[in-house]
Amino acid sequence: MRLVIQRVKSASLSVENNYSTRINEGLICYVAFSSTDSTSDYEWSINKLSKMKIFKNNMSLIEKSGELLIVSQFTLFASLKKGNRPSFSKAANPALAKKLYNDFLTLCTEKLNTTNIKTGIFGAHMLVESINDGPFTLSLDTKQRE
Repeated sequence: MRLVIQRVKSASLSVENNYSTRINEGLICYVAFSSTDSTSDYEWSINKLSKMKIFKNNMSLIEKSGELLIVSQFTLFASLKKGNRPSFSKAANPALAKKLYNDFLTLCTEKLNTTNIKTGIFGAHMLVESINDGPFTLSLDTKQRE
């Protein structure tokens, strides 16, 4: 499981079918899944998301009551080792990835105990706009925990 997390002042997301959502101050979390991801990967990721002290006054997302926008992005598993065309062979297949994404969202809602979570639509072409704060961007890979 890979995540790219950005601290934002605000962000919005829209999809061609007119679905849209937005958050105020908080985090955007782009997430991708591999076929080997499990509940322990979700729990580790959610723990990091909620407890990282990355806001003003050494506050976490939970302490700040910040908002969270979660967006599926399988391209986080792209590899350019062979040639110039990205390979996504390490990403979970779409059916499995959708299940893992939905499981991750469910666990996020349960563990973070908040209604401040917004999401994109799995597999859709989305337009994401954000005002980055910092900028501050982190990447996490649950298979390379430190």
